[in-house]
Amino acid sequence: MNAVEELLAVLDLKDLGEDRFLGESPRFGWQRIFGGQVIAQSLVAATRTVASSRPPHSLNCYFLLGGDPQVPVTFVVERIRDGGSFSTRRVTASQHDRPIFTLSASFHVDEEGLEHQIAMPEVPPPEALPDEREFAALVEAHADEPIKRYWRRPRPLVLIPTDMTRYLGGPVTDPRQYFWVRTSAPLPDDPLLHRIVLAYLSDLTLLDTSLVVHGLSVFDPRLQVASLDHAMWFHRQARVDDWILYVQESPSGSGSRGFTRGSLFSRDGILIASVAQEGLIRRRR
Repeated sequence: MNAVEELLAVLDLKDLGEDRFLGESPRFGWQRIFGGQVIAQSLVAATRTVASSRPPHSLNCYFLLGGDPQVPVTFVVERIRDGGSFSTRRVTASQHDRPIFTLSASFHVDEEGLEHQIAMPEVPPPEALPDEREFAALVEAHADEPIKRYWRRPRPLVLIPTDMTRYLGGPVTDPRQYFWVRTSAPLPDDPLLHRIVLAYLSDLTLLDTSLVVHGLSVFDPRLQVASLDHAMWFHRQARVDDWILYVQESPSGSGSRGFTRGSLFSRDGILIASVAQEGLIRRRR
């Protein structure tokens, strides 16, 4: 399987009955399960208990323990409420009979209403930037070894930063990062699947955005870093196998925590989702 096919297999949970599901992890040799994976798998579990006419519109979650990629994850869904137009679900993901992650998700029937949005920042289009192969060459030439190892791994997503300063060894003075991102192969024509994959990629580089202004990265052995919580709001539908601009900014870092906000725009400037996350950034003694 290619990386996208493997991702789709990971998101296809096994139904254990009674609103319980089982999920596996790809064998990448990572020490912990990628946060976006457990977010997306939990969302899959929740959607399996909701009518297809009600897509997810928001989720809020907490990372409790690092997940072991060698061990299957059990997802248990609680049906909190089904109202006239909204449904609410709570999901607990567990390993070794201990919860490692919780997610609450809200689902809403499609409705017409008032429309407005913020404007997408003016950035170079993906075609004007180094392509994936050229970007990989830049990383190999200039980045630290842990960052090189990260970018060498097979992945279902293509990421291209709009500013290469960091990867060329230059200083970063603004806690802000912009990436173009899409899946590395086409996805099926299923709007719900595209929304779930969007949740998967929403966890990318958020912690890192809190660190770049300090000249650090999540791979720095002097730091203990971990995602603590994650929230996401789906505003509009878009394809994730076409380019999406992920705008990230970290308004604050304090108390050994970094806070980052994200906005996801389709390439034609439509705001499709918003994200917020706080992460642990602790100096090791």
